[in-house]
Amino acid sequence: MPSLQTALPPELANNVLRLYRECLRRAKYIGHRQHNTELVVDMVRQQFKKNMHETDPEKIQKFKEDAARGLINHILYESEQMSGRKFSKNPKAT
Repeated sequence: MPSLQTALPPELANNVLRLYRECLRRAKYIGHRQHNTELVVDMVRQQFKKNMHETDPEKIQKFKEDAARGLINHILYESEQMSGRKFSKNPKAT
């Protein structure tokens, strides 16, 4: 099974700072739409700050994958809203 990060451009997925910035951009966008920008942005900042001193490569990879998963989920959600289509991981067998 491919990594979640393969769904993001490599320059974003492999660079923590760029990933952080993209997460902040999404948080600001989501917050603006839901009228709680400060709360959502603070949540993203707290998660990155909490783990900023981590040195274990496996844990860092997990954190990056979690952040990538959040971005991908939001992108899929926005795509569903715009298209009116449901993107499902497990299509129902008919």
